[in-house]
Amino acid sequence: MDYRKVAEEVFEKVGGKENLISAAHCATRLRLVIADNDKCDKEAVENIDGVKGVFFASGQLQIIIGTGAVNKVYDEFLKVSGLSAASKAEIKQTVTAQQSPFRRAIKTLGDIFVPIIPAIVASGFLMGIMEALNFMVNNNFIAIETTSSVYVFAKLFSNVAYIFLPILIAYSAANAFGGNPYLGAVIGMLMLHPDLQNAWTVATEGVKVHQSVWFGLYEIDMVGYQGHVIPVIIAVWVMCQIEKKLHQIVPEMFDLFVTPLGSVFITGYLTYSIIGPLFVFIENSILNGIQWLIALPFGIGSFVMGAFYAPTVVAGVHHMYTVIDIGQLAQFGVTYWLPLASAANLGQGGAALAVAFKTKKAKIKSMALPSALSACMGITEPAIFGVNLRYFKPFVCGCLGGATGAMFASIVHLGATGTGVTGIFGILLCLTTPIQYMTMFVISIGTAFALTWLFGYNDEMN
Repeated sequence: MDYRKVAEEVFEKVGGKENLISAAHCATRLRLVIADNDKCDKEAVENIDGVKGVFFASGQLQIIIGTGAVNKVYDEFLKVSGLSAASKAEIKQTVTAQQSPFRRAIKTLGDIFVPIIPAIVASGFLMGIMEALNFMVNNNFIAIETTSSVYVFAKLFSNVAYIFLPILIAYSAANAFGGNPYLGAVIGMLMLHPDLQNAWTVATEGVKVHQSVWFGLYEIDMVGYQGHVIPVIIAVWVMCQIEKKLHQIVPEMFDLFVTPLGSVFITGYLTYSIIGPLFVFIENSILNGIQWLIALPFGIGSFVMGAFYAPTVVAGVHHMYTVIDIGQLAQFGVTYWLPLASAANLGQGGAALAVAFKTKKAKIKSMALPSALSACMGITEPAIFGVNLRYFKPFVCGCLGGATGAMFASIVHLGATGTGVTGIFGILLCLTTPIQYMTMFVISIGTAFALTWLFGYNDEMN
């Protein structure tokens, strides 16, 4: 590949220096923030030799070049354009300023949940393994010592991230909102205080203690916020606004102790008396509505959600689904949403795989095959933007494949013990129902592959 030539052609086709705001790159893609999308000849960029795909996402023009090569093209692009290297943080700041309030809100959810996903994944995997081992021990499939330190400790480790989830969310949310993350963690701790009744005992024991608030105006339930997400995020956002305001008005000599004290006390009282009860009701209403859709007869609701999952990835709003996953894990012990997302991702992988096998064009094949494998691992952007959406019909076929797999998942009540992992490795979150997961896997990929092969793609398509 002639890296200089690729850089020069990209520079020309995106509209030159006057249309460029900043440039950065990730492992495989050149990421450009441009001033006017209409001045960019996207189709011409796609046809540059060395470019494997082009798409607009998250306010950026993302050009797929490939691992290793993208670094060299980026270096040449900086020389050609005269731009200075931009960090990912600078790119995100530039892009955020151009987004609508709704998109900024969704992006903020991503900023909150992406850092804590490894903790959730680790607990989810271990929870699935422990449930599978427990099932096999109880049914005499295997014989292991369940009183050993390894087994007992592993069982403790498996749910720790979910028990203290509000603290993880609060710390991360404070970072995202520009507040003190340790004060955020304190708000999370307040919501799990041991003097509050554990929320998971309310269903069997009822609410034991009530407290009068606002000088006797009304009473609230003294119940903890185990497993809740939205109340924690709202409470920390309020805390960050109070903290920033206090930093502005409190004299510097008193700021060190007045601002933290005021931020925590005011937010804590508001959380217990208003924010918590209100947003628990809202969160439960959302979760109940989604569960009603999933439980519709014959998997109809899941079919619809499986079909529309990939379009939300295109719109860049799929980070909001983490709230659903975590909420369902807290309420039901498993998430019924993650298998639907996994089916949708596998459907896009199946469609890209059909394109890879059917095309005789080397460039499309070299792009479609690794994109399909990536989608089967749970990373769908290369398949969606680089292949399926480019020809559109494969994208529709992938959506239908995902919808069919999601419908099956709903019919067999497939649930996952954690979140953050889909595709092939998603089976590690479904170790108690591996056959159902593998069947969903085959249905999603097989349906999308067949539809794309028969109706979705030929080499004459533009």
